Amino acid sequence: MNYPCLYAAPFGNITLVFDHQHNLLELHLSGKPEYAPYPLPEAWRHKLDDYFAGRLKNFGHPVSKQGTAYQQKVWQAIAEIPAGQVATYQDLARKIGSHPRAVGGACGKNPLALVVPCHRVVAKHGLGGFSGGGSEALNIKRWLLKHEGVEI
Repeated sequence: MNYPCLYAAPFGNITLVFDHQHNLLELHLSGKPEYAPYPLPEAWRHKLDDYFAGRLKNFGHPVSKQGTAYQQKVWQAIAEIPAGQVATYQDLARKIGSHPRAVGGACGKNPLALVVPCHRVVAKHGLGGFSGGGSEALNIKRWLLKHEGVEI
């Protein structure tokens, strides 16, 4: 059984989904209380509080094992981007021997948004996409990058 929990971030609610051992399975940058009825594990509340207060720069969390080998390779490359920096889809494609469009596809499937910081991946000339969403998702991406000291 999975346990969805809610966290009130400065830009809106975040939904975190855990297994019965409090392993993080998913993090969605949106959420409604009625879909996340369980209490957030205290350790994760502290991590998120620290991130949004600027005391935590990288979560150091392993990438999801739910994806394909290729997706995990992209997610690992994303996890290595330091806070306050960005990489382009093309940068990551070169790093792993792939194509920017395929990297973008894997970014959009990242089930651990924020924790595996796909918001730090941008287009060659601009913001790029984010979390498979429209303008609301892009506003969150801008907020996260600004929070980390990046202006795009």
